[in-house]
Amino acid sequence: MTRPPFSAASLADLDLDAAPIRPEWVLEGRPVARCRHWSDSSDGTTSAMVWDCTAGTFRWYFGGDEIVHIIEGEVVVSGDGAPARTLRPGDAALFRAGTWATWHVPHYVRKHAICRDSLPSAITFPLKATRKVFGLARRVRETVAARIGLTAQQTIPLALMLVVGV
Repeated sequence: MTRPPFSAASLADLDLDAAPIRPEWVLEGRPVARCRHWSDSSDGTTSAMVWDCTAGTFRWYFGGDEIVHIIEGEVVVSGDGAPARTLRPGDAALFRAGTWATWHVPHYVRKHAICRDSLPSAITFPLKATRKVFGLARRVRETVAARIGLTAQQTIPLALMLVVGV
């Protein structure tokens, strides 16, 4: 079965399901949270969802990176060593994997969240190293191109000839 080339959703119209906050994380009030997962990446490491919550204060643990975009309402977020920040409609924030944040919802908040699972360092280190090598190769190619009066695109055949040994 093939997947469609894209997914789309009307974030304001999604029906949300109960998604209770762990009772031991609640610091104040009785916040009621709901969410709806609407899409995920081809490799399964990233998902998109809409989440909302009523008034209350609670701690939240981010097991993976999460980028949020506030759709409605507001929330005051704070974390270890970070000053409190009020997020309102149109605001976005990144919560890093392995961190805790305190969320204070004065009345109500609705967010769109992009959640990415953290990959083991045995996978991420080679990826980072490969990106650095390719970045260095690109810069060398651009430098050589500039010195011999070619565009970087024109040097690709030359680079391939060097690699293949022609």
